[in-house]
Amino acid sequence: MKALITSAGRGTRLRPITHTQNKHLIPVANKPMLHYAIESVREAGITEIGIVVPTDSDEVPNAVGDGAAWGAKITYIKQEEPLGLAHVVKISQQFVGDETFLFYLGDNIVLGGVKRFVEAFDRSGCNCLLTLAKVNDPQRFGVPVLEGNRIVAVEEKPKVPKSSYAVAGIYVYDSHIFEAVNEIKPSARGELEISDAHQYLIDHGRSVEHCELTGWWKDTGKPADLLEANRLVLESLTSRIVGRIDRSSALEGSVVIEEGSSIVNSKIRGPVVIGEQCVVENSYIGPFTSIGPGTVVRDSEVEYSIVMRDCQIINVGSRIERSLLGNDVQIYSASGKPRVHRFMIGDQGRIDVA
Repeated sequence: MKALITSAGRGTRLRPITHTQNKHLIPVANKPMLHYAIESVREAGITEIGIVVPTDSDEVPNAVGDGAAWGAKITYIKQEEPLGLAHVVKISQQFVGDETFLFYLGDNIVLGGVKRFVEAFDRSGCNCLLTLAKVNDPQRFGVPVLEGNRIVAVEEKPKVPKSSYAVAGIYVYDSHIFEAVNEIKPSARGELEISDAHQYLIDHGRSVEHCELTGWWKDTGKPADLLEANRLVLESLTSRIVGRIDRSSALEGSVVIEEGSSIVNSKIRGPVVIGEQCVVENSYIGPFTSIGPGTVVRDSEVEYSIVMRDCQIINVGSRIERSLLGNDVQIYSASGKPRVHRFMIGDQGRIDVA
């Protein structure tokens, strides 16, 4: 079996972060999202991995490499523009060949990995295995129509969903999926929808089975989902202190302090991960926060947030909470008179001011 992982989407709902960074490389608990997908694939025993990347960027190949770090062989498949998930499968036919394959959306994180879905596919002898998850907003996803325990239809982003399940971003296929993606037509939004490919398989008598995700699953397409994924990953954090903690600082709960970092006269209440070469001084870092390498937090408070690398948060008077800060962000308390808010904000920035 091979694996196919997506990483070519534009990440429009995560702008402005994704104006300058591939969304699949955004860190969750200080590790790029895409790494979780690769690790899950390897845990399932798959070593041949295809990663679909945009034609106009080498960001993912440069960041991930040839797969040797995971004991895998990675092939990069270029996609000129994002034309739907079924299009991703279509352009990957040469890589997959006649083998079965796991299709993993690279911005999804699944507790417990994907090995059990691969095993369920092998046991069932089906042509397609879909993973289903109960969600509060199924209209955002492909939604299965169920009769008893059987999927009889799949609808893409229906205004009135016929079930509370979403088709999650983990699929397992045999080669019949290529017949489907080559026969379906673009939807009204101009994309080849993976739900239409699944419906094609159903309509043509192919066996479409499903497994329910019983643990947590996150599609990290929106900032709130990204923060929630960060929280869920940090919940299983194991403490590791490599950096320096002075005697006037206090740590509670599970905390990771990486090499070269200094915690001075501060309180860290885990779960929290602080990357390499950080300085936290006269500050409070609260639960479910990840601080990227090279960041300085001084005379400030941060909680339930993702702070990426090389940021500076200095003398901020109110707590920063439920926030997503990109690389090299600087937040300072204004000095002098008059007291003002002074911003330099890129396209589609978001700021709440108390």
